[in-house]
Formats: sequence, C-alpha cells, structure tokens
Amino acid sequence: MFFIIALAIWTAMHVYVLWRVRSVPALAVLPRWPFIAGSALLGSSYVVARFLEALKFPRSGVVLEWIGAEWMGALVIALGCFFVADIVTGFGFVMRRRLPAIRTAALAISIGLTFGAVVNALRPPAVRSHEVRIANLPPERDGMIVVAISDLHLGTLTTEEWFASVVDQMESLHPDLVLIAGDLTEGDGPPESEMPRTLARLRAPLGVWAVPGNHERHQGGSDDLLQKAGIRMLRDQSAEVAPGLFVSGVDTVGHTHVPGRGLVVRAIGGIPAGKTTILLSHYPEQAEKAARGGVDLMIAGHTHAGQIWPFNYFVRMAYRYVGGRYEVSGMPLIVCRGTGTWGPRMRLFYPNEILRIVLRRA
Repeated sequence: MFFIIALAIWTAMHVYVLWRVRSVPALAVLPRWPFIAGSALLGSSYVVARFLEALKFPRSGVVLEWIGAEWMGALVIALGCFFVADIVTGFGFVMRRRLPAIRTAALAISIGLTFGAVVNALRPPAVRSHEVRIANLPPERDGMIVVAISDLHLGTLTTEEWFASVVDQMESLHPDLVLIAGDLTEGDGPPESEMPRTLARLRAPLGVWAVPGNHERHQGGSDDLLQKAGIRMLRDQSAEVAPGLFVSGVDTVGHTHVPGRGLVVRAIGGIPAGKTTILLSHYPEQAEKAARGGVDLMIAGHTHAGQIWPFNYFVRMAYRYVGGRYEVSGMPLIVCRGTGTWGPRMRLFYPNEILRIVLRRA
C-alpha cells in the first residue's frame, strides 16, 4: 500500500511540473511523446537503480542512481517554484498576459536553485560551534570538545575524496569525544573502497560512539563497518567514557519512534544521579522525557532541516525540532542538520554541517 501511495504522489508531481513546463512558450514546441517518454525515464531511473543494486549489480546502477537522485531534487524545486507562480497568478486565472513570462521565470529560477543546491552539497560541511554549560560536569572536563555528525549516508553517490575531507575537518577540531547520530551509510553502504579505512581514522581520547538510524534499520545495520573502524555502537545503553561522564544511545532500529516506548528511559537507565549524561539519538524526539530523566545534553539528527526547499515545510509539520539548538525544560537539544545528504546530492539554503560543542562547567 505504501508503495502504491508513493508512486501515485510521485506521478502526480511529474504531471503537475511537466504540465507547467509545457506551458513555457520556449518549450511548448517540443514533440509531446518524446517529451513524455524522456520524463518517464528520468522519473523511474532511481527506482531502477535501486532494483539493480538489490540484484547485486551496484556498479551498473550508479549512473542511473545519480541521474534519478538529481532529478528527484530538481523536480521538488521546480514544483515549489511553479506552485509559487500559480499562487501569484491565481493558477492562471489572473494576470493572463504575464502568465507565460511568470512561468518562464519560475522555470529559470528553479534551474538556478537546482544548480546552487548541487554546488552547496559538494562544498565542505560548515562547522557549527556551540557552548554548553553543565552544572555537574567534572572539573577536569571543563573545556572538552565534542564533535558530532549525523546522516553521512555513505554510499555509491558519495566520493571517497569528499568523505576523506570530512574526516580531515573533524580531525582538525581536535575532539575529545566523537559522536555519530545515525544513518552512517546509504543503501547497502559504500562499495569496496577506502571508505572503511577512512572511517577508522576517526579517533578521540574518549572514543568514537554511534547510534543506529532508520537507514541502519532498512539495510540491516552498519555494525560490521563500525566494528572494523573501532567505533562502538550504543543500543539502548550507556557507557562511562570518563569518570562522572556518561554517553547514552537510543536504538531506534526495529522500533516506531513514538513517545511512550520507553527508549530514552532504557538508554539512560542505571546512570547514578548527579553524573553528566550526553544522550545520542537519531530522532529529535522524546527530548522532554530526556530532560525529565536528568540528561544534560541531547544530540540528534535525521531531519536534514528539510535539505531541499520546499521540502523543509513538510519536515516542520512532522517534527517539532528541525535543526539547530533548542532549550527543552532547561536541557540543551542540538539537532544536526546532516553532515551528508539523502537521495539528491543537493542542499538548498542550509549547508551540510559538523557540530563542535564545547562543554563548560557552570
């Protein structure tokens, strides 16, 4: 049923955008059936690529996956631009004389935004710095640096050079503790390459810790990749990384992420009162429960802050905490907007980011 609904929505998006594209005078002269056939091929390329990947033919599907992913992003941006144009023109019932020019402008703007989104995604992630004051932080940990990332989505569309540059950035921040908030890999993960070795370069005095994300659920986990890299996965458990300092991880794999499941309680259970607790969760949910449980800092990801306009508006409808820093009942919650990208290698407005968090004793 989900596949049928998704296919219906995807088809409707194509019909709307291509209908509007055909109304642009410069493109109205294109032959209809080749235009429709080409659009159908573009629209199905991502699904076909994933099908080839499932059949263990990943290399033959890489080009199709890249085309399909970029088309997915371009289509979403074009839909937003044409919808704005329709709002301005009353869906063609007002400003009739200017309608061709307005729709031509909408198409031109969507192309420009698409190009800008691709360039933005390929740039090095921005480093977002935060300072968090914690009353019960051990004195010897005052000024320690936590570097956190999320949603790398390492896979066939991620180049080794880009990933190596991300690791270089993280190393240059001289972290005391490194945290990965889920969705490390995409699809079946990266092909046989240097990526596992590059991941193993991540080192910190207090260790490198991770939690699974929803993509780990879809593909059966990244535990082997993490284990080879010396990264420890937290599944509803805590670890004392230094005297008086605990890192807890929520395991969302196999669970629906709804409040009341007790995942946060399970993750932080057993930590003595008065100890500093950092909670790592892929989903930015149950923050209120974490604050009530005595968590001093919560770090999450998953949302990508929408990644591509206008998809960010739908993300805000689904999640209360979308990206950046929040105060939840006195507890800082920092939601990473994603160090990588899902699907389209595009980022519009917000760049990829790495979190640099300095802990201070209040």
